Amino acid sequence: MQTTNEIAIRDRLVERGQALFNAPHKHQEFTKTAAADALLNDLAGHPHAFVLACLMDRQIKAEKAWLIPYEISLLIGGFSMETLRKLSLADVTRHMSHPKPLHRYADMMSGVFYSGIQRIGIQYGNDAARIWAGNPSSAEVVYRFLEFDGAGQKIATMAANILARDFKVPFADYSAIDVSADVHIRRVFGRLGLCPPDANTEQVVYKAKALYPKFPGLMDLPCWEIGRTWCKASGQECAPCYMKDLCPAARAGI
Repeated sequence: MQTTNEIAIRDRLVERGQALFNAPHKHQEFTKTAAADALLNDLAGHPHAFVLACLMDRQIKAEKAWLIPYEISLLIGGFSMETLRKLSLADVTRHMSHPKPLHRYADMMSGVFYSGIQRIGIQYGNDAARIWAGNPSSAEVVYRFLEFDGAGQKIATMAANILARDFKVPFADYSAIDVSADVHIRRVFGRLGLCPPDANTEQVVYKAKALYPKFPGLMDLPCWEIGRTWCKASGQECAPCYMKDLCPAARAGI
């Protein structure tokens, strides 16, 4: 059974999440590099750039991962699916590694990148936008991302959440969009007392489901913002945080 404080925490996180979800569409800054962000925002012309960037978002800072499609485009002279489909796995591996490694695990992620290109080409006729076209259920979109090599729950739900929240892509429902329980989300759930401090990914995901089953992922970005801005691993800045009056860790000063 949820406590009174848990319900109050949920309501405030959902309120913030709803404000972000209902905000007008705007150009998204994924990398702080204008040309790279322009490519990632071009869902009409280059939807595959967004998909491939999502697949790269593992084990390195998000801003660096999301730069990879643009950096590859500079090396191959464009980023059309026609150009990408001409690349062999050896080509992708070379570009991912030289003249500089584009990812911490360049060899492994080269395979993920190459496989992603092939799936978009074969399964979706070179048009990645078919993954989310036609007002699909959120479960169908998450499942389609899970079919890509290298895409687990975190990446698949993150991708669906960004499409729905930031790009305003319509889905039939949002119940299958969970929180993407990275280190920031887990830390904030722990300090807010929603989960034990050592809770694993599954516990955090299902706690969010229990708190707000119609759209668990609505709480994702608010918690991520808190974790990146105030509730850091190296210390807490509780005074400016809008959750401080409800947060057990803030009240305890830990």
